[in-house]
Amino acid sequence: MTATPVLPVNQKRRILVLRLVFVAALPLILFVQPRIPIGTFQHEAIEAVGLGLLLIGVLGRLWSILYVGSVKNRELMRSGPYSMTRNPLYVFSTIGMTGIGLMLGAVFFAVLLGGLTFAILYVTASREAGFLRATFGDAYTDYAREVPFFWPDPRLYKSTDSVTFSSRALRNTLFDALGFLAAIPVVELIDAAKTSMDLVLFTVF
Repeated sequence: MTATPVLPVNQKRRILVLRLVFVAALPLILFVQPRIPIGTFQHEAIEAVGLGLLLIGVLGRLWSILYVGSVKNRELMRSGPYSMTRNPLYVFSTIGMTGIGLMLGAVFFAVLLGGLTFAILYVTASREAGFLRATFGDAYTDYAREVPFFWPDPRLYKSTDSVTFSSRALRNTLFDALGFLAAIPVVELIDAAKTSMDLVLFTVF
C-alpha cells in the first residue's frame, strides 16, 4: 500500500480563518470600553506599549521572511530567527496582534486578539511540523530536539554571513505589514467613536 503523501499547510485557509476571527471579534472591540478612560496618560501609555509590540511584530516578520522566503518547504532553515524558534513568523504575528489589542487600551483586548492568534497559529504550526518531519526526516527530528517549537530561546541564536532572499516573498510580507500598520489609524477611529458616541455596553481592564 502506498503511503498518503503529507502536504504542506494551506496558507490561504489560515489567513482566511484569522480574518474571520478578527471580524467575529469586531463587535467586542467596538462596544467594549477600556476601564482606563481614553485620552488619559495611563491609556496613552498602554497604547504606546501596544504600538511597540506591533512594530516588533512587523519588523520580526520581515526579518524572518528574509531567511526563509526563498527556501520555504524546500530546505530546512536553521539560521537567524529560525535558530531560536521553529516558527518565528508565527511568534512575531502573535506579538503584533497582541500589540494591536493593547493599542485598544485594555489587557482584555490584548488577551483576546493575541490569544486567538496564538491558538490558530499554534495549530497551524503543529500541522506544518508534520509536513516538515515527513519531508526532512532525521534532520527535522534533530532540529526539533534542539530548538523550541514556538517561544524563542535567544541563547540559541546563530546566523550565516549572508542570506539569499525571495523578492516575491518579501513583497508579500510588506503588503502584510501594511495590513498590520493599518491598525494604527483604525484604533484611533475606534477610540474617537467610543468617545463621541454612546457605543459602550460594558468596560474591561
